Amino acid sequence: MRVVCLIENTEGTNGCSYAHGLSFYIETVKHKILMDLGPSGETLENAKKLGIDLGKIDTVILSHGHYDHSGGIIPFSKINDKAAIYIQKTAVGEFYSDDGDEYRYIGIDKEIPALHQVRFIEGDYVIDEELSLFVMDERSGAVPSTNFSLKEKKDDSYVQDDFRHEQFLVLKDNDRKIIFSGCAHNGVLNILKEYKRKTGAEPDAVISGFHLMKKTDYSDEELREIISTAEELKKYHAMFYTCHCTGIPAYQIMKNTMGDQLEYVHSGDEVTIKYRKAKKNRRNTYMKWHTIFAWATVIFFVLTMITGIKRK
Repeated sequence: MRVVCLIENTEGTNGCSYAHGLSFYIETVKHKILMDLGPSGETLENAKKLGIDLGKIDTVILSHGHYDHSGGIIPFSKINDKAAIYIQKTAVGEFYSDDGDEYRYIGIDKEIPALHQVRFIEGDYVIDEELSLFVMDERSGAVPSTNFSLKEKKDDSYVQDDFRHEQFLVLKDNDRKIIFSGCAHNGVLNILKEYKRKTGAEPDAVISGFHLMKKTDYSDEELREIISTAEELKKYHAMFYTCHCTGIPAYQIMKNTMGDQLEYVHSGDEVTIKYRKAKKNRRNTYMKWHTIFAWATVIFFVLTMITGIKRK
């Protein structure tokens, strides 16, 4: 499997353009995939620099209905009109950012829904044995505080975006499972809990922005949010790769807690996924040794009784 970041917010080492947005090229045994397409046609230019032929892409996943993940879709459709583009039906909503003095449209290009290769889906969806998509049906924890300025226009009102239009790609790499997310607007911890609720398992790796970036300094409460998120993520056996809307300051704070379990991906970077060993269940380990000790005690007792009888 191959994973390459085609564009994100920070400069990498391959001379690729960088911009506020995100796109990953993913190559598996059966597929050539784009997870999001960044903010513009720059994504396509970066792919060309990296020697990636977008004409061979067969699957496109749009993580959610924002321009910085969908801006390259129209340019892409002009060079590849065969690839299936999977979009949640709710991702075509009227999404805005409350910038204080105005509401700025941040939704997808209005021409995208009319593309013949778009596959509108509702909820969880299995593409094949390698690829599947899931959404949030239950959400119990907090979402990123930076979501507050993100709205959806309904009639003449701007209401809080609940990000029901967000979807997550699960990729099966042999016996490993990798979750790809765009911004984790639903909260990365909620997403992991929902995945476990639906599958009964934890992923082996997660590649996602965490939507913690701010243009101003963090408040004490926001710092606690970042540190708490890192502490909870550290409890998982998964390896985490972050980028884009996490922001370098938040990443550095989380890195102090998570160490080698967290890495940052820059524009043009190729991701080498380092799978970690799953943590052993302490209770199961305790019960295993407790059982061994109990049987050893029984055997010792029986041998002692036999020896005593023979002596008599």
